Parts: sequence; C-alpha cells; structure tokens
Amino acid sequence: MDAIALKEKKFNKLINLVSILIPIVVAILFGVKLPNVEPLGFLPPIYASVNGLTAILLVVAVIAVKNGKLELHQKLMTSCILLSLAFLVMYVAYHMTSDSTSFGGEGIVRYIYFFILITHIILSIVIIPLVLRTYAKAYLKNYAAHRKLAKITFPLWLYVAVTGVVVYLMISPYYVH
Repeated sequence: MDAIALKEKKFNKLINLVSILIPIVVAILFGVKLPNVEPLGFLPPIYASVNGLTAILLVVAVIAVKNGKLELHQKLMTSCILLSLAFLVMYVAYHMTSDSTSFGGEGIVRYIYFFILITHIILSIVIIPLVLRTYAKAYLKNYAAHRKLAKITFPLWLYVAVTGVVVYLMISPYYVH
C-alpha cells in the first residue's frame, strides 16, 4: 500500500470515530442542564446567522473553484468547517443552559416545520463524515475523488445550512424572552 493510501486509511479511521462521537456527545450534552448558569438565550439568532453565512460561503466556494481560484476555495471550505464547528458549540451551549422551545404553529405549517427539522437533523449527522472525507480527499490531493464526493457533499451541506436558518425563523416567534 502506498503512502497516500495509508494516510487515507488513517484519516478514514479518524473520520469514522469523529462521525460517531459527535452525534453521541451532542445527544448526551443535550440532556445535561447546567445548574445556576444564566440561560444563553441570545445564541439562537447568532448560530442561525452562522448557518446562513456557511450557506453563502459554500456557494462562493463552489464559484471560486469553478473559476480556478483553488486557494480561495480551500480557505472558504476550511472556513465553512470552522463555522459549522462554531455552530455546534453554540447550539450545545444554548441547549445546556435553556429549555427547548416547542413549535407553536398549527395545521400544515406544523407538518412542514417538522419535515424540515427532521430532515435537517438527520442530514446534519450524515454530513459529518461526508464533509470530512471530501476535505481529506483534497488534502491528500486526490482531486478526482474529491470532486466526485463533493457533488454529493455540497448539496447536502447547503441543505443543512439553509434549513438551519429556516428552522430558526419558523421557531423564533415561540422563544421565551
């Protein structure tokens, strides 16, 4: 096995571990309420904005790569990963200090909200290994495999980022202030 294949094998083991641990840790922390801590109720519009910025940067990154601006593309994609990580930290911090908000909409809007929410949650878990594998392929300079996987990763990641904003906008009227 050549050096790149060995590196990719090591990356894949790490990616598998991270992809399993993140949802488990988030689920565990979701059930933890920090006592005697001021609720971080200011975070939802911030982390929704981070999702919106991620969506914008994902589109700009695709435009950059299509125009041959590979260094800009790489910086933008790294920024998207860091923004997603920042979102995750804020999201968990909010839920560790605040009670969950129930959606108050009725009728068809309620079904639409839950459809968007459930697909957002499922795909936010699915996207973790896809993003990391896509990034690793580029890091290892396996650009053909990177492009092939990016064609799957990009629309799913964009959906997760955009629906994160939509979920926030739909539930924000029901936050307790």
